[in-house]
Amino acid sequence: MLDRRALLAAWAALPAGFAARSARAAEPGVLRIGYQKNGILVVAKQQKIIERRLEPLGHTVRWVEFSFGPPLLEALSLDGIDFGQTGDAPPIFAQAARSNLVYAAAQEAGGSGAGILLPKGSGIRSLAELKGKRVAFAKASSAHNLTLAALEKAGLTYADIEPVTLAPADAAAAFSRGSIDAWTIWDPYFAIAEAGEGVRVLATATEIAPQTNFFLASRPFAEGRAAVLAATIEALAEVAAWCTQNRGAVAELLSQGTGVPLAATRRAVDRTAYVIGPMTARVIAAQQQVADRFHALKLIPKPVRIADAVWVPPARNG
Repeated sequence: MLDRRALLAAWAALPAGFAARSARAAEPGVLRIGYQKNGILVVAKQQKIIERRLEPLGHTVRWVEFSFGPPLLEALSLDGIDFGQTGDAPPIFAQAARSNLVYAAAQEAGGSGAGILLPKGSGIRSLAELKGKRVAFAKASSAHNLTLAALEKAGLTYADIEPVTLAPADAAAAFSRGSIDAWTIWDPYFAIAEAGEGVRVLATATEIAPQTNFFLASRPFAEGRAAVLAATIEALAEVAAWCTQNRGAVAELLSQGTGVPLAATRRAVDRTAYVIGPMTARVIAAQQQVADRFHALKLIPKPVRIADAVWVPPARNG
C-alpha cells in the first residue's frame, strides 16, 4: 500500500493545471489535441497512430496536456486546441456557456474507473451516510455528475451535503490531510488514491451510474476539416480495439507516457471499456439526462440540447 508520503509523491508527478503555454493559435496543417493522463489518447500519442493516419492528409499533430476536462474545453472554446476527450459533464457546462463545440464520438462506459473514496478512519458505510458530509469533486467534471447521481441513488439532495469543489491535485492534498469526508474522482487519480493506507471505496461509478467519455471538437474545425476529424476518430477506434486485446501492454504504455505508477495504471486499465462508437440516439439521450440533471439543480444557467451539438461525419464516396 502507498503511505501518505508515497501518495503525495505520486500526485506530484501529475500536472495541476492547464498547459497554456503549449496551446498555440490554429495553424494550417496542424491538429492540436488536448489530452489527460489516462486513456486512449495517451496510447495513441505513444504509438503515433494519428500522426501516421494524418500524414497523407498533410497534417501533423501537436499534443497539449491538461489535468482535467473543464480547462481542456476552455482551451477548445478559446481556439487553443481543436480536439480532445473529457467525461460527461464538461461539455454540458461548455455548451451552456455557448462554447462552439461538437460531440464527435463516444466511449460508452469509458469512465468506469471512477468512484467515491473514503479516507482512513472514516465511519461512513453507505451513500446515505454522506448526508451532512464534506464531499470533494472537481466542479463541472464527470466527478460532479457522479456525485449528483450518487446522491439521487441514496435519496439525498445536493443540499444534503457540503460540496467542496477542488481540482484533482488540490483534492488529493485535502484527502490525504483528512480535511474532507469523501472524494469523488476518476482514474488515474482514483487508482493512485485507493491504494493509500486505510482508504476505502464507498461506491464505484459502475455501481452508481454509467460514465461515458466523449471525443469533442471545435465546430469550426469539424466543419472546415471534416476529413481530418473523421480520420482521427477512425485511428482512435483502431487504438481502442488494440487496447481491448492488449491490456498489459496498454498499462506499460500509459505508465511510461504519464509517470503514473504501473500498479495503479494496471488497475485503471483493467476496468476501462475501450470501445469508441458514434453518437447514437441512446448515447445522446443518456447525455441529455445528465444535462437536465444539472439544469434542474440550477448548476447551469439554461437548458442545453445535446442533439444540437452532435457532429455528423461526412458520407463516404462509393
